[in-house]
Amino acid sequence: MSSPMAEMLNSQQQNGTSIKLKLKLKLKLKLKLISECFVKPKYELEAAKQNYHLSPGDVGMISIDPIQKGLLYHLNVRNRPEIISGLLEKLKHSLSIALIHFYPLAGRFVTEKYPDEHACSIYIDCNKGPGARLTHVTALDVAISDILSSTDVPPIVRSFFELGETMINYDGHTRALVSIQVTELLDGVFIGFTMNHSVVDGTSFLHFVSVLSEIVRSETEDNTITKISRVPIFDYTPWLNEGDSKLHKLPYLEPEEFIQQGYDPGLLRECIFHFSTTSLATLKAKANQECGSTSNEYVISSFQALSALLWRAITRARNLSSDQPTTCSILVNARTRFDPPVSDDHFGDFISAAQWGCKVDQLLGNDLGWAAMNLRKEIIKQDGKAILGLYEFLVKTPMVFQRGGAGPDFHGPNKVVIGGSSRFDMYGPDFGLGRALAVRMGFANKEDGKVTANPGSEGKGSVDLELCLRPHLMAALEADMEFMTYVSLH
Repeated sequence: MSSPMAEMLNSQQQNGTSIKLKLKLKLKLKLKLISECFVKPKYELEAAKQNYHLSPGDVGMISIDPIQKGLLYHLNVRNRPEIISGLLEKLKHSLSIALIHFYPLAGRFVTEKYPDEHACSIYIDCNKGPGARLTHVTALDVAISDILSSTDVPPIVRSFFELGETMINYDGHTRALVSIQVTELLDGVFIGFTMNHSVVDGTSFLHFVSVLSEIVRSETEDNTITKISRVPIFDYTPWLNEGDSKLHKLPYLEPEEFIQQGYDPGLLRECIFHFSTTSLATLKAKANQECGSTSNEYVISSFQALSALLWRAITRARNLSSDQPTTCSILVNARTRFDPPVSDDHFGDFISAAQWGCKVDQLLGNDLGWAAMNLRKEIIKQDGKAILGLYEFLVKTPMVFQRGGAGPDFHGPNKVVIGGSSRFDMYGPDFGLGRALAVRMGFANKEDGKVTANPGSEGKGSVDLELCLRPHLMAALEADMEFMTYVSLH
Protein backbone atom coordinates (compact mmCIF):
# COMPACT_ATOMS: atom_id res chain seq x y z
CA MET A 1 0.00 0.00 0.00
CA SER A 2 1.50 3.34 -1.03
CA SER A 3 1.86 6.25 1.34
CA PRO A 4 0.42 9.74 0.69
CA MET A 5 3.95 10.95 -0.01
CA ALA A 6 4.50 8.23 -2.61
CA GLU A 7 1.19 9.09 -4.31
CA MET A 8 2.11 12.78 -4.37
CA LEU A 9 5.52 12.07 -5.92
CA ASN A 10 4.03 9.73 -8.52
CA SER A 11 1.54 12.43 -9.44
CA GLN A 12 4.35 14.96 -9.82
CA GLN A 13 6.35 12.61 -12.03
CA GLN A 14 3.37 12.01 -14.32
CA ASN A 15 2.63 15.70 -14.90
CA GLY A 16 4.91 16.54 -17.89
CA THR A 17 6.33 19.78 -16.47
CA SER A 18 6.64 18.90 -12.79
CA ILE A 19 7.17 21.20 -9.83
CA LYS A 20 10.89 20.46 -10.07
CA LEU A 21 11.14 21.73 -13.67
CA LYS A 22 9.11 24.82 -12.90
CA LEU A 23 11.31 25.63 -9.94
CA LYS A 24 14.44 25.15 -12.01
CA LEU A 25 13.19 27.72 -14.51
CA LYS A 26 12.02 30.15 -11.86
CA LEU A 27 14.93 29.99 -9.47
CA LYS A 28 17.74 31.21 -11.68
CA LEU A 29 20.45 32.84 -9.68
CA LYS A 30 19.43 36.44 -8.95
CA LEU A 31 21.41 37.38 -5.89
CA LYS A 32 22.57 40.88 -5.11
CA LEU A 33 25.37 41.51 -2.64
CA ILE A 34 24.35 44.46 -0.46
CA SER A 35 27.18 44.56 2.07
CA GLU A 36 30.13 42.60 3.42
CA CYS A 37 32.21 43.08 6.54
CA PHE A 38 34.68 41.15 8.67
CA VAL A 39 34.41 40.91 12.44
CA LYS A 40 37.17 40.43 15.00
CA PRO A 41 36.74 39.63 18.73
CA LYS A 42 35.49 42.71 20.62
CA TYR A 43 38.76 42.97 22.51
CA GLU A 44 42.18 41.33 22.48
CA LEU A 45 42.65 38.05 24.31
CA GLU A 46 45.80 36.71 25.90
CA ALA A 47 44.89 33.16 24.80
CA ALA A 48 44.56 34.31 21.17
CA LYS A 49 48.22 35.32 21.13
CA GLN A 50 49.11 31.62 21.09
CA ASN A 51 48.70 29.48 17.99
CA TYR A 52 45.78 27.05 18.09
CA HIS A 53 46.95 23.54 17.23
CA LEU A 54 44.69 21.23 15.27
CA SER A 55 44.23 17.64 16.40
CA PRO A 56 45.27 14.78 14.08
CA GLY A 57 41.60 14.32 13.20
CA ASP A 58 41.23 18.03 12.45
CA VAL A 59 44.23 18.01 10.11
CA GLY A 60 42.87 14.91 8.37
CA MET A 61 39.79 16.92 7.31
CA ILE A 62 41.81 19.60 5.51
CA SER A 63 40.80 18.40 2.02
CA ILE A 64 37.09 18.05 2.90
CA ASP A 65 34.33 20.68 2.54
CA PRO A 66 33.24 22.95 5.40
CA ILE A 67 30.01 22.47 7.37
CA GLN A 68 27.09 24.44 5.93
CA LYS A 69 23.72 24.66 7.60
CA GLY A 70 21.22 27.47 7.73
CA LEU A 71 17.80 28.45 9.02
CA LEU A 72 14.81 29.75 7.05
CA TYR A 73 12.49 32.30 8.70
CA HIS A 74 9.28 34.06 7.76
CA LEU A 75 9.64 37.83 7.53
CA ASN A 76 7.10 40.59 8.07
CA VAL A 77 7.34 42.34 4.70
CA ARG A 78 5.93 45.65 6.00
CA ASN A 79 8.81 46.07 8.43
CA ARG A 80 11.46 44.51 6.21
CA PRO A 81 14.07 47.34 6.25
CA GLU A 82 13.92 47.79 10.03
CA ILE A 83 14.00 44.05 10.73
CA ILE A 84 16.95 43.35 8.43
CA SER A 85 18.88 46.41 9.57
CA GLY A 86 18.37 45.47 13.21
CA LEU A 87 19.28 41.83 12.58
CA LEU A 88 22.53 42.72 10.82
CA GLU A 89 23.51 45.18 13.52
CA LYS A 90 22.86 42.63 16.26
CA LEU A 91 24.66 39.86 14.40
CA LYS A 92 27.72 42.01 13.83
CA HIS A 93 28.00 43.02 17.47
CA SER A 94 27.05 39.58 18.84
CA LEU A 95 29.60 37.94 16.55
CA SER A 96 32.33 40.14 18.04
CA ILE A 97 31.28 38.92 21.51
CA ALA A 98 31.00 35.27 20.48
CA LEU A 99 34.50 35.37 19.02
CA ILE A 100 35.87 36.33 22.43
CA HIS A 101 34.92 32.83 23.53
CA PHE A 102 35.49 31.03 20.21
CA TYR A 103 38.64 32.98 19.40
CA PRO A 104 40.27 30.42 17.03
CA LEU A 105 37.42 31.05 14.58
CA ALA A 106 38.62 34.64 14.06
CA GLY A 107 41.99 33.52 12.68
CA ARG A 108 43.38 31.85 9.59
CA PHE A 109 45.43 28.73 8.89
CA VAL A 110 49.19 28.84 8.64
CA THR A 111 51.34 26.13 7.04
CA GLU A 112 54.85 25.60 8.34
CA LYS A 113 57.11 23.59 6.04
CA TYR A 114 59.99 21.27 6.95
CA PRO A 115 61.81 20.65 3.61
CA ASP A 116 64.44 18.36 5.12
CA GLU A 117 61.69 16.04 6.40
CA HIS A 118 59.42 16.54 3.39
CA ALA A 119 56.68 17.46 5.85
CA CYS A 120 54.43 20.32 6.83
CA SER A 121 52.19 21.29 9.74
CA ILE A 122 48.98 23.32 9.69
CA TYR A 123 47.69 25.34 12.63
CA ILE A 124 45.61 28.47 13.33
CA ASP A 125 47.13 31.89 13.89
CA CYS A 126 44.25 33.34 15.91
CA ASN A 127 45.17 36.92 14.99
CA LYS A 128 45.82 36.42 11.30
CA GLY A 129 43.35 37.87 8.80
CA PRO A 130 40.40 40.25 9.13
CA GLY A 131 38.19 37.91 11.18
CA ALA A 132 34.84 36.23 10.59
CA ARG A 133 32.78 37.15 7.50
CA LEU A 134 29.26 38.63 7.56
CA THR A 135 27.44 39.28 4.27
CA HIS A 136 24.03 40.72 3.42
CA VAL A 137 22.44 39.50 0.19
CA THR A 138 19.04 39.91 -1.45
CA ALA A 139 17.11 37.39 -3.55
CA LEU A 140 13.76 39.17 -3.62
CA ASP A 141 12.35 37.11 -6.50
CA VAL A 142 12.53 33.96 -4.37
CA ALA A 143 9.72 33.11 -1.92
CA ILE A 144 9.56 30.70 0.99
CA SER A 145 7.16 28.53 -1.02
CA ASP A 146 9.80 28.16 -3.75
CA ILE A 147 12.08 26.51 -1.21
CA LEU A 148 9.55 24.39 0.68
CA SER A 149 6.96 23.38 -1.93
CA SER A 150 8.91 20.37 -3.20
CA THR A 151 10.96 17.58 -1.69
CA ASP A 152 13.75 18.69 -4.05
CA VAL A 153 16.08 21.35 -2.67
CA PRO A 154 16.23 24.11 -5.33
CA PRO A 155 19.74 24.93 -6.60
CA ILE A 156 19.56 28.52 -5.38
CA VAL A 157 19.78 27.35 -1.76
CA ARG A 158 23.47 26.64 -2.35
CA SER A 159 23.95 30.37 -2.97
CA PHE A 160 22.64 31.17 0.52
CA PHE A 161 26.09 30.16 1.78
CA GLU A 162 29.26 32.02 0.82
CA LEU A 163 27.43 33.39 -2.26
CA GLY A 164 27.53 29.87 -3.70
CA GLU A 165 31.32 29.88 -3.97
CA THR A 166 32.84 26.44 -3.38
CA MET A 167 35.76 25.91 -1.05
CA ILE A 168 37.49 23.26 1.04
CA ASN A 169 38.83 23.47 4.58
CA TYR A 170 42.36 24.15 3.33
CA ASP A 171 41.10 27.49 2.02
CA GLY A 172 41.03 28.61 5.65
CA HIS A 173 44.52 29.95 4.91
CA THR A 174 42.90 32.87 3.10
CA ARG A 175 39.17 32.63 3.81
CA ALA A 176 37.16 33.08 7.00
CA LEU A 177 36.85 30.06 9.29
CA VAL A 178 33.29 31.12 10.04
CA SER A 179 31.07 32.96 7.58
CA ILE A 180 27.47 34.11 8.06
CA GLN A 181 25.27 35.09 5.13
CA VAL A 182 21.93 36.84 5.65
CA THR A 183 19.80 36.45 2.51
CA GLU A 184 16.59 38.45 2.16
CA LEU A 185 13.82 36.64 0.30
CA LEU A 186 10.47 37.92 -0.96
CA ASP A 187 8.70 36.95 2.28
CA GLY A 188 11.46 35.56 4.44
CA VAL A 189 15.11 35.58 5.41
CA PHE A 190 17.72 32.82 5.43
CA ILE A 191 20.70 32.84 7.80
CA GLY A 192 23.40 30.55 6.42
CA PHE A 193 26.42 29.46 8.46
CA THR A 194 29.62 28.14 6.88
CA MET A 195 32.24 26.84 9.34
CA ASN A 196 35.57 25.19 8.66
CA HIS A 197 35.25 21.43 9.27
CA SER A 198 38.93 21.16 10.25
CA VAL A 199 38.11 23.32 13.27
CA VAL A 200 34.62 22.18 14.30
CA ASP A 201 32.34 19.18 14.05
CA GLY A 202 28.54 19.28 14.10
CA THR A 203 28.43 19.53 17.89
CA SER A 204 30.79 22.51 18.05
CA PHE A 205 29.03 24.07 15.04
CA LEU A 206 25.71 24.05 16.90
CA HIS A 207 27.41 25.21 20.12
CA PHE A 208 28.70 28.31 18.33
CA VAL A 209 25.38 29.07 16.60
CA SER A 210 23.49 28.63 19.89
CA VAL A 211 25.86 30.95 21.76
CA LEU A 212 25.56 33.55 18.99
CA SER A 213 21.76 33.48 19.21
CA GLU A 214 21.95 33.70 23.01
CA ILE A 215 24.03 36.87 22.74
CA VAL A 216 21.67 38.34 20.14
CA ARG A 217 18.74 37.85 22.52
CA SER A 218 20.53 39.10 25.64
CA GLU A 219 21.99 42.32 24.29
CA THR A 220 21.42 45.44 26.40
CA GLU A 221 21.50 49.07 25.35
CA ASP A 222 25.08 49.52 26.53
CA ASN A 223 26.18 46.36 24.67
CA THR A 224 28.19 45.02 27.62
CA ILE A 225 26.97 41.41 27.57
CA THR A 226 29.99 39.10 27.45
CA LYS A 227 28.90 36.17 29.63
CA ILE A 228 27.45 33.05 28.02
CA SER A 229 25.80 29.96 29.48
CA ARG A 230 28.11 27.42 27.80
CA VAL A 231 31.76 28.40 27.54
CA PRO A 232 33.78 26.32 25.05
CA ILE A 233 36.53 24.12 26.48
CA PHE A 234 39.82 23.83 24.60
CA ASP A 235 42.84 21.52 24.59
CA TYR A 236 41.37 18.10 25.38
CA THR A 237 44.06 15.77 23.98
CA PRO A 238 44.02 12.35 25.70
CA TRP A 239 45.61 10.80 22.61
CA LEU A 240 48.89 12.65 23.22
CA ASN A 241 51.50 11.10 25.50
CA GLU A 242 53.52 13.26 27.85
CA GLY A 243 56.14 15.09 25.82
CA ASP A 244 54.35 14.66 22.48
CA SER A 245 54.14 17.81 20.38
CA LYS A 246 50.74 19.25 19.52
CA LEU A 247 52.17 20.25 16.15
CA HIS A 248 51.30 17.34 13.85
CA LYS A 249 53.49 16.98 10.78
CA LEU A 250 51.84 15.73 7.62
CA PRO A 251 54.08 13.69 5.27
CA TYR A 252 53.66 16.25 2.50
CA LEU A 253 55.50 19.43 1.60
CA GLU A 254 53.20 21.13 -0.93
CA PRO A 255 49.37 21.24 -0.96
CA GLU A 256 49.32 19.68 -4.43
CA GLU A 257 50.41 16.45 -2.77
CA PHE A 258 47.34 16.15 -0.54
CA ILE A 259 44.66 18.49 -1.90
CA GLN A 260 42.44 16.82 -4.46
CA GLN A 261 41.88 19.45 -7.13
CA GLY A 262 38.73 19.82 -9.18
CA TYR A 263 36.69 17.06 -7.54
CA ASP A 264 33.19 17.03 -9.04
CA PRO A 265 30.54 14.72 -7.56
CA GLY A 266 28.53 15.01 -10.78
CA LEU A 267 24.86 15.85 -11.22
CA LEU A 268 22.89 15.12 -8.07
CA ARG A 269 19.35 15.52 -6.86
CA GLU A 270 19.08 16.71 -3.28
CA CYS A 271 15.77 15.81 -1.63
CA ILE A 272 14.34 16.23 1.87
CA PHE A 273 12.35 13.28 3.22
CA HIS A 274 10.39 13.68 6.45
CA PHE A 275 9.80 10.91 8.99
CA SER A 276 7.22 11.59 11.68
CA THR A 277 7.42 10.31 15.24
CA THR A 278 4.64 7.82 14.50
CA SER A 279 6.33 6.55 11.36
CA LEU A 280 9.65 6.09 13.18
CA ALA A 281 7.94 4.23 16.03
CA THR A 282 6.38 1.83 13.52
CA LEU A 283 9.73 1.33 11.80
CA LYS A 284 11.50 0.75 15.12
CA ALA A 285 8.90 -1.82 16.18
CA LYS A 286 9.25 -3.68 12.90
CA ALA A 287 13.06 -3.88 13.14
CA ASN A 288 12.94 -5.07 16.73
CA GLN A 289 10.25 -7.64 16.01
CA GLU A 290 12.40 -9.07 13.23
CA CYS A 291 15.30 -9.24 15.69
CA GLY A 292 13.18 -11.09 18.23
CA SER A 293 13.06 -8.35 20.85
CA THR A 294 9.78 -7.37 22.53
CA SER A 295 8.26 -3.94 23.09
CA ASN A 296 9.42 -4.12 26.71
CA GLU A 297 13.07 -4.48 25.73
CA TYR A 298 13.69 -2.86 22.37
CA VAL A 299 17.28 -3.29 21.24
CA ILE A 300 17.27 -1.44 17.92
CA SER A 301 16.89 2.35 18.12
CA SER A 302 14.72 4.39 15.77
CA PHE A 303 17.77 5.85 14.04
CA GLN A 304 19.40 2.43 13.60
CA ALA A 305 16.20 1.14 12.01
CA LEU A 306 15.98 4.24 9.79
CA SER A 307 19.63 3.82 8.73
CA ALA A 308 18.99 0.21 7.76
CA LEU A 309 15.88 1.22 5.80
CA LEU A 310 17.89 3.85 3.91
CA TRP A 311 20.77 1.53 3.14
CA ARG A 312 18.51 -1.19 1.77
CA ALA A 313 16.40 1.23 -0.30
CA ILE A 314 19.38 3.03 -1.85
CA THR A 315 21.02 -0.32 -2.65
CA ARG A 316 17.84 -1.47 -4.40
CA ALA A 317 17.69 1.81 -6.32
CA ARG A 318 21.26 1.27 -7.54
CA ASN A 319 20.24 -2.12 -8.97
CA LEU A 320 23.60 -3.67 -8.12
CA SER A 321 24.45 -7.26 -8.93
CA SER A 322 24.03 -9.65 -6.02
CA ASP A 323 27.75 -10.29 -5.55
CA GLN A 324 28.71 -6.61 -5.32
CA PRO A 325 29.92 -5.29 -1.95
CA THR A 326 27.99 -2.47 -0.28
CA THR A 327 28.81 -0.44 2.81
CA CYS A 328 26.95 1.80 5.25
CA SER A 329 28.88 4.32 7.37
CA ILE A 330 27.31 6.26 10.24
CA LEU A 331 29.24 9.24 11.64
CA VAL A 332 29.00 9.51 15.42
CA ASN A 333 29.86 12.03 18.11
CA ALA A 334 32.88 10.59 19.93
CA ARG A 335 32.53 12.76 23.05
CA THR A 336 29.90 10.58 24.73
CA ARG A 337 31.91 7.43 24.03
CA PHE A 338 34.97 8.29 26.11
CA ASP A 339 35.17 7.06 29.69
CA PRO A 340 34.38 9.33 31.40
CA PRO A 341 32.34 11.12 28.71
CA VAL A 342 33.64 14.39 27.32
CA SER A 343 31.32 17.39 27.53
CA ASP A 344 29.74 18.68 24.32
CA ASP A 345 31.29 22.01 25.31
CA HIS A 346 34.70 20.69 24.25
CA PHE A 347 35.62 22.52 21.06
CA GLY A 348 36.86 20.82 17.92
CA ASP A 349 36.35 17.64 15.91
CA PHE A 350 35.40 14.61 17.96
CA ILE A 351 34.08 12.32 15.25
CA SER A 352 34.19 8.62 14.67
CA ALA A 353 32.44 6.36 12.21
CA ALA A 354 30.72 3.00 12.48
CA GLN A 355 31.06 1.18 9.18
CA TRP A 356 29.69 -2.19 8.17
CA GLY A 357 29.60 -3.90 4.81
CA CYS A 358 28.35 -7.06 3.15
CA LYS A 359 27.35 -8.38 -0.26
CA VAL A 360 24.20 -7.03 -1.89
CA ASP A 361 22.45 -10.40 -1.77
CA GLN A 362 23.07 -10.58 1.99
CA LEU A 363 21.67 -7.11 2.61
CA LEU A 364 18.59 -7.58 0.46
CA GLY A 365 18.16 -11.29 1.11
CA ASN A 366 17.72 -10.70 4.83
CA ASP A 367 15.15 -8.49 6.53
CA LEU A 368 15.32 -4.95 7.91
CA GLY A 369 16.04 -6.16 11.44
CA TRP A 370 19.10 -8.10 10.28
CA ALA A 371 20.66 -5.00 8.72
CA ALA A 372 19.74 -2.81 11.70
CA MET A 373 21.26 -5.28 14.18
CA ASN A 374 24.54 -5.44 12.28
CA LEU A 375 24.73 -1.65 12.16
CA ARG A 376 23.99 -1.52 15.88
CA LYS A 377 26.87 -3.90 16.64
CA GLU A 378 29.31 -1.69 14.72
CA ILE A 379 28.07 1.44 16.50
CA ILE A 380 28.59 -0.23 19.89
CA LYS A 381 32.17 -1.10 18.89
CA GLN A 382 32.93 2.62 18.64
CA ASP A 383 33.71 2.98 22.33
CA GLY A 384 36.28 5.26 23.95
CA LYS A 385 39.06 2.70 23.65
CA ALA A 386 38.54 2.17 19.92
CA ILE A 387 38.27 5.90 19.19
CA LEU A 388 41.34 6.71 21.27
CA GLY A 389 43.22 4.02 19.36
CA LEU A 390 42.25 5.67 16.06
CA TYR A 391 43.41 9.10 17.23
CA GLU A 392 46.69 7.67 18.55
CA PHE A 393 47.21 6.01 15.16
CA LEU A 394 46.67 9.36 13.42
CA VAL A 395 49.25 10.98 15.69
CA LYS A 396 51.81 8.39 14.59
CA THR A 397 50.64 8.24 10.97
CA PRO A 398 49.13 11.62 10.00
CA MET A 399 47.06 11.60 6.83
CA VAL A 400 44.56 13.66 4.86
CA PHE A 401 41.21 12.08 4.04
CA GLN A 402 40.02 12.36 0.45
CA ARG A 403 36.68 12.41 -1.32
CA GLY A 404 35.40 10.40 -4.24
CA GLY A 405 37.30 7.16 -3.83
CA ALA A 406 40.87 8.32 -3.22
CA GLY A 407 42.40 7.22 0.05
CA PRO A 408 40.62 6.18 3.26
CA ASP A 409 37.25 7.67 2.29
CA PHE A 410 33.68 6.75 3.21
CA HIS A 411 32.26 7.50 -0.24
CA GLY A 412 32.00 5.38 -3.35
CA PRO A 413 29.60 3.91 -5.89
CA ASN A 414 28.13 1.29 -3.54
CA LYS A 415 28.28 3.18 -0.25
CA VAL A 416 25.84 5.06 1.94
CA VAL A 417 27.19 7.67 4.37
CA ILE A 418 24.92 9.01 7.11
CA GLY A 419 25.98 12.21 8.89
CA GLY A 420 24.35 14.93 10.93
CA SER A 421 22.07 14.06 13.81
CA SER A 422 18.39 14.31 14.65
CA ARG A 423 19.57 15.13 18.19
CA PHE A 424 21.10 18.46 17.12
CA ASP A 425 18.71 21.14 18.32
CA MET A 426 18.85 23.10 15.08
CA TYR A 427 15.53 24.83 15.82
CA GLY A 428 16.70 26.00 19.24
CA PRO A 429 18.75 29.07 18.18
CA ASP A 430 16.55 32.18 18.31
CA PHE A 431 17.63 35.34 16.47
CA GLY A 432 14.49 37.32 17.29
CA LEU A 433 12.67 36.13 14.15
CA GLY A 434 10.50 33.45 15.73
CA ARG A 435 10.94 29.74 15.22
CA ALA A 436 12.68 28.70 12.02
CA LEU A 437 10.55 27.12 9.30
CA ALA A 438 13.21 24.75 8.02
CA VAL A 439 16.86 23.76 8.05
CA ARG A 440 18.70 23.61 4.75
CA MET A 441 22.30 22.90 3.73
CA GLY A 442 24.65 24.31 1.10
CA PHE A 443 26.99 22.82 -1.49
CA ALA A 444 29.35 21.22 1.02
CA ASN A 445 29.97 17.48 1.35
CA LYS A 446 27.46 16.40 -1.28
CA GLU A 447 28.08 12.95 -2.73
CA ASP A 448 26.03 10.24 -4.35
CA GLY A 449 24.77 8.27 -1.36
CA LYS A 450 25.35 10.99 1.26
CA VAL A 451 22.56 11.39 3.82
CA THR A 452 22.36 14.18 6.41
CA ALA A 453 19.97 13.98 9.35
CA ASN A 454 18.31 16.92 11.07
CA PRO A 455 15.40 17.10 13.50
CA GLY A 456 11.99 17.66 11.92
CA SER A 457 10.63 21.18 12.32
CA GLU A 458 7.78 20.03 14.57
CA GLY A 459 10.21 18.31 16.95
CA LYS A 460 8.90 15.42 19.08
CA GLY A 461 11.54 13.06 17.72
CA SER A 462 10.70 13.55 14.03
CA VAL A 463 13.53 13.46 11.50
CA ASP A 464 14.29 15.20 8.21
CA LEU A 465 16.81 13.49 5.94
CA GLU A 466 18.56 15.22 3.06
CA LEU A 467 19.48 12.56 0.49
CA CYS A 468 21.88 13.10 -2.39
CA LEU A 469 21.64 10.69 -5.32
CA ARG A 470 22.07 10.65 -9.07
CA PRO A 471 18.76 11.74 -10.67
CA HIS A 472 17.83 8.30 -12.04
CA LEU A 473 18.63 6.70 -8.67
CA MET A 474 16.50 9.23 -6.81
CA ALA A 475 13.59 8.44 -9.14
CA ALA A 476 14.02 4.74 -8.34
CA LEU A 477 14.13 5.52 -4.60
CA GLU A 478 10.90 7.52 -4.85
CA ALA A 479 9.29 4.44 -6.39
CA ASP A 480 10.54 2.14 -3.61
CA MET A 481 7.41 1.23 -1.68
CA GLU A 482 9.17 -0.09 1.44
CA PHE A 483 10.99 3.23 1.80
CA MET A 484 8.13 5.55 0.84
CA THR A 485 5.69 3.82 3.19
CA TYR A 486 7.57 5.39 6.10
CA VAL A 487 8.01 8.84 4.53
CA SER A 488 5.50 11.37 5.86
CA LEU A 489 3.87 14.38 4.26
CA HIS A 490 5.29 17.55 5.81
